[in-house]
Amino acid sequence: MSERDEPVLPRASDRRGPTPSEDRIPLERVEAVLVEHYARLVRLAYLTLPGDRGRHRRVLDAHRVVQRALPRLARTVRVEPDGDVYTWLRTRIVRAALAAGTLHGVPAVVGLRLFPRAGGVAELELDRSLSAMTPPARAAYALLVLEGLPEAEAARVTDDPEAVRSASALRDRLGGAGERALTSTEFDPCVVQTTPDDLLRRRRNHRLAAVAGTLAALAGCVALTAQLMRPATAPAGPVAGPQAASTALDPRHLVRTDPETWADTSRVDLTAWPARGSLAGDEGLLSRALRVWNHPSPSVRRSVAPGTTDEGPARSPQLLYAGELEGHRVVLFHDGRRTVRYTEPAPGGAGGAALDIARADDSGVTDASALVLVRGPSSARYLLAPWISESGLRDLRAPDRFPEPLRVDGGVTRSVPLPPDKGCGAWPALQLRSSSRIVENHRFLLTDLGGMFPAHLTYQPLPGHGKTPRAAARPVEATGPDALVAWSRTACTLPGLEAGVRAVNTWDFAGQRLPGGGSGTWSCMRADTWQGPGQVVVGMRPDAGRGLLAAGAERDTAACSRYGQHLVASVIYRDKDGNRYLLAAGSRGVTRLTAAGKTASGTTLAVRNPTSTAVEARTRTGQVLKPPGTA
Repeated sequence: MSERDEPVLPRASDRRGPTPSEDRIPLERVEAVLVEHYARLVRLAYLTLPGDRGRHRRVLDAHRVVQRALPRLARTVRVEPDGDVYTWLRTRIVRAALAAGTLHGVPAVVGLRLFPRAGGVAELELDRSLSAMTPPARAAYALLVLEGLPEAEAARVTDDPEAVRSASALRDRLGGAGERALTSTEFDPCVVQTTPDDLLRRRRNHRLAAVAGTLAALAGCVALTAQLMRPATAPAGPVAGPQAASTALDPRHLVRTDPETWADTSRVDLTAWPARGSLAGDEGLLSRALRVWNHPSPSVRRSVAPGTTDEGPARSPQLLYAGELEGHRVVLFHDGRRTVRYTEPAPGGAGGAALDIARADDSGVTDASALVLVRGPSSARYLLAPWISESGLRDLRAPDRFPEPLRVDGGVTRSVPLPPDKGCGAWPALQLRSSSRIVENHRFLLTDLGGMFPAHLTYQPLPGHGKTPRAAARPVEATGPDALVAWSRTACTLPGLEAGVRAVNTWDFAGQRLPGGGSGTWSCMRADTWQGPGQVVVGMRPDAGRGLLAAGAERDTAACSRYGQHLVASVIYRDKDGNRYLLAAGSRGVTRLTAAGKTASGTTLAVRNPTSTAVEARTRTGQVLKPPGTA
């Protein structure tokens, strides 16, 4: 472990007490000890200071406490006959940190916020434990573990034996992991990271200030100079310029929406969600979540959805949820364009911390109706939007079966089965209903495809369901009889979709009489992602069966969308007597099909014993089409 990670203990020369001829110690000698052990003493002050003032302020306060440790109007200091210089400094700094209410003259940084690097699981557990302790207990833990003092000496410094007992219990509970965490960069105010403050607010105020004070404080971590200490006659003046106000990482400034906002706004999306969960007031948890979001440690498992940026919050985000589920503590934020989920083990739980970031821009009533809180190997629990008045669990593979009521407590569902990794015996989907306060009788389906948002399922019926026989139908919610039947046959193709799917539409674009009897329906299942590009899976489902005959697939295409309304596809089909056919079908704009050397007018074609599988279609405007996935 490097010297930066584990501060070096003071040498014996630093601990030498005064000789009989030394009534007092020259201030220059005390200053030299402070300079040499500056980083260690700043860490001690940082650990002692109250945790409710935010890490940026604690970093600055810790430096200020240490830099003001020397008497301003003295040239010598008195040290107890059996004491030493370092012990004198340590006691003075700890007691100053314990007495620090609001320090004045703290070094200011204009345009930046400072905080130590975020650590891993052990550091998060220690930070959580220290946050729940009083400042004397925090100081006692640092003295016992960081300084290696006996309990009696720690009680003398803090003047609080009860705090020492609490710290000793924490030391015994955390053991070596707590000691290693305490010496990490998570608790080192000399190894800091920076982020910009509230740029818009600073611009509105139109105030400029110097940053020299804080730069000097940070430089002291490497080589503090005597000019910072000014021990003699003239006390150091305050650093010029106001301290920049920034709230992005302060849990006290999180945006919290009123619980009834969703019913009184025309913007029914994530911005209308209230903050829910039993830990929504836990500032320690919220602070850790914001800090890890801003600068995640390498030990934090992180996933960033395609097309999503991973930078920290630029301003105070909205809090959606903070609670404990399935052995984890979960926090959900929304910053207007992204949803961020932070997860850490609950006290006594196992596993590590995780951070998941997903796009959420332009979400609405349906695709902002549920968020995944926790997902296990076979089940998940969701947080539902406040406008959901009814929820159920449906099996897409059983269209005639009514949905099973889904129990919801505080907006959180019970465990819901996940779609299978292999096989397709059943396919669970959420059937939700919006409150009549925003829309009448609006039911819709969502299914979990692995993202933070379940995907919204819709259905587009065959041409002829509109006002004119060949009119193009529009996508509708997949809750009607025809939609449920269609989805019962196409659901098994969902596992092949890429990550980040926002919505999936099944479009029945053509019907065809099948050779040997019966009929089939041609469909194109299109999955749209949050970043825009979509993928399609095309096939034909015979009415006398449960499966889908795959006809082709393609990624990053506009096919089967409002910007790709013309389509042709083909499959090899065998009738009940075993005869082999090439079947082809086109969407309503197709006027001519050519397949295996034969040409026919209309939107369907069947060729027995085809010598090739090449298919081409022409639309009424002369556009030439080929099946998806072909050059």
